[in-house]
Amino acid sequence: MRQATFGRNVESLSDSPGSGIGLALWQPDRPHNLGGALRLCACLGVELDVIEPAGFPLDARRIREAALDYGPLARWRRHAEPEGFLALRRGQGRRLVLLSTGADTSYHRASFYAGDVLLLGSESRGVPEHVHELVDLRLRIPMAPGRRSLNVVAAASLVLGEALRQTGALDRLAAE
Repeated sequence: MRQATFGRNVESLSDSPGSGIGLALWQPDRPHNLGGALRLCACLGVELDVIEPAGFPLDARRIREAALDYGPLARWRRHAEPEGFLALRRGQGRRLVLLSTGADTSYHRASFYAGDVLLLGSESRGVPEHVHELVDLRLRIPMAPGRRSLNVVAAASLVLGEALRQTGALDRLAAE
């Protein structure tokens, strides 16, 4: 596993369980979505896992361009292969929550726990079927009839907000 650190981002993520909600992007296709996720996580104090391979070169220049000045503020980790990410989460005992248009349960009906990791699939392919079978919970976002899906960062924002609210993390951010 490689740790990506750029600019002021000197805080290293260890392999120990996170104390709060986490966000994970499965093989992202578009650099601007990675940038949006880095900004979202930096602003909300959420750890981000990026599971490779990405659909674009995941180099320092592209990350800086996508994340703008928020990249150095984000705490994130890259996983060279999906199996490493899945093994790490299993070893930590953290619950893996997949956002999927095919899920039966709406996110606003779910209970979230500190330590949950919200997983979003790639923009073009989602996650493979075997990952659907490995997750602890699958959730969907209710949408108007005839709509397929939201942008991955928009979807992450909605569900992450609810998870942070339920776990008290938003109250802690407001108090800082």
